[in-house]
Amino acid sequence: MLDIQLFRENPDLIRQSLTKRHQDPSPVDQVITLDEKRRELLQEVERLRAERNQGSQEIKKIEDPDQRQEKIASMRAVGDQVDLLNSKLKEVEINLKSLMAEIPNLVDDRVPDGADESENELIKTIGDVPEFSFTPQPHWDLGPALGILDFERGVKLSGTRFYVLNGVGARLQRALVSFMLDTHTRHGYQERYTPFMVKEDIVFASGQLPKFAGNLYHDHEEDFWWVPTVEVALTGLHKDEILEETALPLEYTAYSPCFRREKMSAGREVRGIKRGHQFDKVEMYIYCTPEESEKQFQRMVDDAERVCRELELPYRVNKLCTGDLGFHAAITYDIEVWAAGCGEWLEVSSISNVLDFQARRAAIRYRPKDKKGTRFVHTLNGSGLGLPRVMIAVLENNQQADGSVVIPEVLRPWMGGVELIEPPK
Repeated sequence: MLDIQLFRENPDLIRQSLTKRHQDPSPVDQVITLDEKRRELLQEVERLRAERNQGSQEIKKIEDPDQRQEKIASMRAVGDQVDLLNSKLKEVEINLKSLMAEIPNLVDDRVPDGADESENELIKTIGDVPEFSFTPQPHWDLGPALGILDFERGVKLSGTRFYVLNGVGARLQRALVSFMLDTHTRHGYQERYTPFMVKEDIVFASGQLPKFAGNLYHDHEEDFWWVPTVEVALTGLHKDEILEETALPLEYTAYSPCFRREKMSAGREVRGIKRGHQFDKVEMYIYCTPEESEKQFQRMVDDAERVCRELELPYRVNKLCTGDLGFHAAITYDIEVWAAGCGEWLEVSSISNVLDFQARRAAIRYRPKDKKGTRFVHTLNGSGLGLPRVMIAVLENNQQADGSVVIPEVLRPWMGGVELIEPPK
């Protein structure tokens, strides 16, 4: 959420940011109008309360019974006015908060202008796309042939866009998660295991509500929301807290399944396990001071790249344009890996600097070492990395002519001695 002072002092900055995102800037004027109405009502309520307090003191000094009753009645009327104005004030404040919650973060000046993902800016490409002496199979053929991927039973259990991993396939998924968590903890992140269901205020704090309510799974009898990303829970870890600057940065990594109501159409771009209503992801998350924010952003990009490098996956880094930038992000880099069987680049990580946008919603501050008062922290998040797309790339890029798949050497410590996935005899 943006600072209300920004609407009062520099509304054009917010209008320009919304225009860059190709969104209507008119909500800025609505916020300003509601904020002015709120302050007017608050001023009038305070004036009437002062009048009532003064009247209460005067009543004590009135000796004439009739005059006393008249003054009491007058002050009761003032009290009724206060109650009425408080009711109006509450309504205005609810509408103001609701409107501000729908306005996205400010766009970083480095973000390129563009309407959609086709206008994202390619930063770099690392590694060579593998060449084969045969036609590489896509995972939707390769996995079932190896006996490790079962679409039919996934559909039987849960419907379309679900699947079952068997045997070595399930172990490979687990190995990838363990490898990524161990890699991040080795480089300074603290591992957390968080609930996969959280309360509504936690989802709001992360920026998922109200905008993305239609994409989330919700238990309507209990206050439970299934996390669309573990970023939600990691944001909520320090909700309503004041941290000490000496404790920053806080660097977390966590695994969780993620649940989203994906709006998918039939076709090649969603075939197989590339998109689904449930998927696994390892997340990186950092709380830091504003001064450290950019440094931590670049560090997190490199930490995500490291996983790709160690898995020996060709990858590329894109800077998202304004039309593709997420609601709560000021700037985002996407990392895509090459999948030889699909013949396409698959996004496996989005790394975003959110500045103080989430911290304002979650009321997360820190106490500077040498200054009075408190400041909002900056938060950053990044996939490190997302499954099953990493699984797809590992299978498709390491397949052999006989239909087998070589396990990347870096994963073998978690594979129990398995170095090759072979088709069943």
